[in-house]
Amino acid sequence: MRPSTRYYAVFATDKPGMRDVRERVRAVHRTYLRTASQHGVFVRLGGSTLAPQCDALNGTLLVIEAEAYDDVMRFVRDDPYTRAGLFEHVEIRPWDWNLGNPEQRV
Repeated sequence: MRPSTRYYAVFATDKPGMRDVRERVRAVHRTYLRTASQHGVFVRLGGSTLAPQCDALNGTLLVIEAEAYDDVMRFVRDDPYTRAGLFEHVEIRPWDWNLGNPEQRV
């Protein structure tokens, strides 16, 4: 972690029946994540979440490194998935990454 930054876990849950939107916007969303540094944040981990039966995508989980909560909120607000109305609920939590953190030696 860079000095004065923190990790944030972003949990975004899809609205029901939005599979087509997710598929249509996915490439633009992924490009956006890869260019996060242009928006002042760094996406460290990311991927789709799955329904309990693991047979359908139902959301997104991101771990973002940023200087401030507001930077993460702005980044998520401008995400193509958010702009397309995919998410029913988004929760951003400051996260103290310990176990598995590549910058800490255990």
